[in-house]
Amino acid sequence: MLAPVETRCVSPVFVGRAGELGVLNKALARATTGEPQAMLLGGEAGVGKTRLVEEFALAARREGAVVALGGCVEIGADGLPFAPFSAALRALRRLLPEEFVAAAAGQETELARLLPELSPAPTGRDGRHGEESMARLFELTARLLERVAAERTVLVVLEDLHWADASTRHLLSYLFRTLRSGRLVIVATYRADDVHRRHPLRPLLAELDRLRTVTRLELDRFSRDEVARQVAGIFAAEPEQAQVDDIFERSDGNAFFVEELAVATSEGGCTGLSETLRDVLLVRVESLPDDAQRVARIVAEGGSTVEYALLAAVARLGEDELIEALRAAVGANILLATPDGDGYRFRHSLVREAVGDDLLPGERSRLSRRYAEALEADPSLVRADERVTRLASYWYHAHDPAKALPAVLDASVEARRRHAYSEQLRLLERAMNLWDETPEDIRAELRPVDYTEVYPPCGCDPATTPLRYLDLMAEAAVAGRLCGERERSLKITKRALRLIDDADDEKDPLRAAWFWIQRSRLVPSLGRGDGWAEIATAQELVRGLPPSEVHAEVLTNVASWGMLHNPGEETLAAAERAVEYARMVKAEDIELNARLTLGSLLVDAGEADRGLAEMYAVRDRVVEIGLVPQVGRVHINLASALESAGRSLESVAVAESGMDLCRRYGLLDSEGWVLTNMAESLTSLGRWTEADAVVDTALRSSALSAKPRGTVALRRATVALGRGDHAEAAAQLTAARATYGTHDTMPQYALPLSALAVGIAAAAGGTQGLLDARAELARVVAEGIPPSNQRYAWPLLVAAAVAEADARGLPTAEPGRAGAVDRIRTAAKRLATPMPVWLAHEQWVRAELLRAEGRDTPDDWSHPLTTFESLDRPHDLARVRFRTAESLLAAASAFEDERERATELLRLAGAVADHIGARPLSEAVALLAQRARLTLNPAAPRPQTPADPAEELGLTSRERDVLRLVAAGRSNRQIAEELFISPKTASVHVSNILGKLGVAGRGEAAALAHRLRLFAPTG
Repeated sequence: MLAPVETRCVSPVFVGRAGELGVLNKALARATTGEPQAMLLGGEAGVGKTRLVEEFALAARREGAVVALGGCVEIGADGLPFAPFSAALRALRRLLPEEFVAAAAGQETELARLLPELSPAPTGRDGRHGEESMARLFELTARLLERVAAERTVLVVLEDLHWADASTRHLLSYLFRTLRSGRLVIVATYRADDVHRRHPLRPLLAELDRLRTVTRLELDRFSRDEVARQVAGIFAAEPEQAQVDDIFERSDGNAFFVEELAVATSEGGCTGLSETLRDVLLVRVESLPDDAQRVARIVAEGGSTVEYALLAAVARLGEDELIEALRAAVGANILLATPDGDGYRFRHSLVREAVGDDLLPGERSRLSRRYAEALEADPSLVRADERVTRLASYWYHAHDPAKALPAVLDASVEARRRHAYSEQLRLLERAMNLWDETPEDIRAELRPVDYTEVYPPCGCDPATTPLRYLDLMAEAAVAGRLCGERERSLKITKRALRLIDDADDEKDPLRAAWFWIQRSRLVPSLGRGDGWAEIATAQELVRGLPPSEVHAEVLTNVASWGMLHNPGEETLAAAERAVEYARMVKAEDIELNARLTLGSLLVDAGEADRGLAEMYAVRDRVVEIGLVPQVGRVHINLASALESAGRSLESVAVAESGMDLCRRYGLLDSEGWVLTNMAESLTSLGRWTEADAVVDTALRSSALSAKPRGTVALRRATVALGRGDHAEAAAQLTAARATYGTHDTMPQYALPLSALAVGIAAAAGGTQGLLDARAELARVVAEGIPPSNQRYAWPLLVAAAVAEADARGLPTAEPGRAGAVDRIRTAAKRLATPMPVWLAHEQWVRAELLRAEGRDTPDDWSHPLTTFESLDRPHDLARVRFRTAESLLAAASAFEDERERATELLRLAGAVADHIGARPLSEAVALLAQRARLTLNPAAPRPQTPADPAEELGLTSRERDVLRLVAAGRSNRQIAEELFISPKTASVHVSNILGKLGVAGRGEAAALAHRLRLFAPTG
C-alpha cells in the first residue's frame, strides 16, 4: 500500500496582520537603537499567533537579528520550571557563543539554575537560599540578556505563556520591568481564551498592562475576505464562494479552523457533516493508519514535545513501523518534527488537546506509567534538566503513590536548586497529598538528607532517620515564604504547630520553636504584627534545652528583633549567647549573622571600637567564603554602624564596596538598602547633590521593597528641609510614613520621622506650627524612647529645642513653653552620649534650650562648637557657628575682637550653606551680617559702626516704637494709649510693619523681633 500523500493545510501566503506586523517591526527598529522592547501577543487558540511570530522572526533575521525561541512546556498538567527561558538561553549560547560566554563570566554557577550546562550543580546543603535568592537569579538573567544584546539585535520569543509555571511568570515580569539597555526584543505569546478569571496569568497581564514600556497586541479573527485569501492559498486556486461562505461560517474566522475545514473539504469531506470542530480535528486523526493513530495518542499524553527515543520506548513498535506511523502523521500535518530534529510535537496544541481529551481514563494512566517506566529504565532519553520533573509528572499521573512520592520529592529538590520556589511549593503540597496513600515501607526508606534542608538536624542523623511529614511541611513553609505565597506558608506553619501539639508521642519543642520562628518572619510581611510574640514563644520553647542549631537560630532572632525594636542589655546578652551556641554546634552561617548583630549592639551601647572590629571581621569572612545571603546585610549594617559612630566618610567607603558586591551578585534589594545608608552619610557630610543622585539610583530599582523605599523618601525629606523646600519635605514625609506602615514600628524609622515632623512644623512658623512640633515630641516622649537609640533621638531633641528657641518672644507660644522645655531637658538626661557626635548633639540641645529661655551666652555655644569642629558634620557645624556668632553679637556692646570672631564664624557658616544649598541658613547668615554691619566678603570695605536693626529692615522711628510694643504683647488700644495716638493709627502702623517684615500676623512679627534681637531684653 502506498504511503499517505502529504496534505498541505497551511497557506503559503501570509494573510492579513499588516498592522500587527508593522507594530512588531517598529519595535525591532527601536531595539536596534539600544532601547529594549517588551511585547505581549495574545489571541484565542488557532487565531494565528505562531504564524505572525514566524513572519516577524523571518523579517528580523533579514535585518541581521539573532532569534532565540523558547516555549512553555506542558507535561500532563504540569509546567516545567523556566522552560522557555532555558530554551531561549540555550539557543543564544549556540548562536552567539563568544558573546554569551563573556556575558555570563563570573556568574556561571548561578545562571546554571536556568541553563545547567553552564556549570556543575552545587551539591549538599549550600546554604544559599534566602529572601533574595530568586531576585538575584532574575537580576543576573536580565544583565546577561542586556550584555548579549549589547552589540547584536536579539529577538527572544517565548510562546504559550498560558502554560507557564509561576517562576517563569515571575521572571518575565521582572525582565519587562527592569530591562533598560541592549538591542533586545522580547515577545511573549499566550492564549487569551484560556486566561479565565482565576487563571494565574491574569494578574500578570494586568500588572504588565500598567507598564508603559510593554506593548500588548490582541489578534482578532480573520474577516471573510481574509478567509477567502487563506483558503485560496491552501487550495492554490480560487475557491468557490459557497465554500468560502461555509468555511467562514463554521470557523468564525479562526485561522486554524479555516485550515482544518479547508483540508476536510479538499479531501472530499463535507464541512457540514461534523457536529463540532473538535470532531473535525479527530476525524483527521482517525483517518490515519492504526499505528499512526496510536503514536498520536502516545504523543498527546507525553507532553508538549516528545523525544524520538522516548517515543520509541513507549510505543513498543518496530523501528520501521514507528517511522512509517510518524511519516503518516507528519504527512497529514498532525505532527511536526521539532526544530532540533530530536522529537515530535503536534502541529497545533488544539489537535493535541482534542486527542488527549479523547483518551479513556485508564488509557491515560497506562500511558503515563509507560512513559515513567521507560524514563526510569533509561534516563538519557530526555534532557538532563527536564528528567526529574518529567519523571515526577509521569508517575503522578500514573496514579502510583509508591513511585510518585519519591519522584515528586526529587523534583521538589530540583525546583529548589533552580530557585523555582513556586514549583517547589506545588510539588511539596503534592507530596503531602500523596503521603498517606504511600505504603509505610516506602516512606520508611525516605531520608531527610535526600529531600530536605531547611530544618536543621537536631539530635538525629538525617542520613538514617526516616523522613517525616513535618519535614515536608517545613520545606513547604520556607518555599512559600521565598516565592511570596506568604498566606499559604502561614497556613502550613499553623497546621504544623497543631500537629506537633496534638502528637500522642513525645513533644518536639525544637521543631515547634523552628515553626514559630518561621511565623515570626511571615507575620510582619503580612501586616499582622511585629513578630515578637512568635519569637518570644520560640524562646520559651528552647529555654533550658541543650545547644542546637534551632536554639542558636532562635537566640539570633531574639537579638536581631531587639536590635531593631528595643536594643539594650538583654538584647546584647541574647546576641552573645547566640554566638556562643552557634559556635558550639558549628553553624557558621548562624554564627556570622549573630556576630553581626552583636557588633551593631556594641556600637549602640557605646563600645564602638569593639563593635566595629567585630563587624569588619564578619564582613571579611562573609566575602571570603562567598556567603551571598549575608553579603548585603553585613554591608548594610556596617555602614549604618559607622554612621552611628560619626564616621561618615568610612561609612561611604563601606557602602561603595557593598554596592559593588550587591551588583555583582544581583542583590538588588540589598543594594537599595546600601544606597539609602550611603545617602544618609553623604547628607551628614554635606554632599547633598551626591545624596540626591544616590537615592535616585535606589528608587530606579523596581526590585526595591517597601522599607528602603520609605527610607528613600526619608532621605529626600531631610535634604529638602535643609534646603528650605518645606512643601517637598512635607510630601516626602507623608510618602515615607505611608510606605513604612504602622504594623511594625521601629525606632530607626519612627524617631527620624518625628524629627522631620518637628522640623517641618517649626519651619512653617506661627503658633500652630509650634503647637504641632510640641505635640509630636510629647507623643514620642510619652511612648518612651528605647535605650541605645541616641543616634535617632538626639536629632529629634535638637529639632524640638530649635523650635522652642526660634519661637521665643511669640506671645502665643508662652503658654506651655516651660513644660515643653522641661520635657526636652528630661528626655535629654536619659540619653547616652557614648561618642563625640552624640556629645555634640547633647551640648547643642543644652545651648538651644538656654536660647529658648533667653539666657544663652557665647560660652554655652563654645562647647558644641568645639566638639562639632572635630567631626565631619559641615551643616550641623555651620548652624552652630551661626548661633555662636549671634550670641557674640547679642551683647549690648560687643568688643571688636568678638565682632571679628563673629564675622569669621558667619563667613564660614555662610560658605558652607551656600556650597551645599542650605538656603534658610544662607539667608539667616546674610540677614545677621547685614544687621550687624559685618562684611563677610574680605574684599569689600567693612562698615565701622553697626546699623540700627530696625532701620535696616526699613522701619521708621514710629514703626520701631510700635513693633517694640507689639513684641511686648500690647493690643492696638494699649499701643495707642502709650504712644498718644489713635487706635486706628496704631492699626495702620501694625499693618505697615507686617508688610515690611514679610510676616502674616502680630505673633510672627513679635517672634521675629525677638529672634533678630531688635530690642534689648527687659527685666
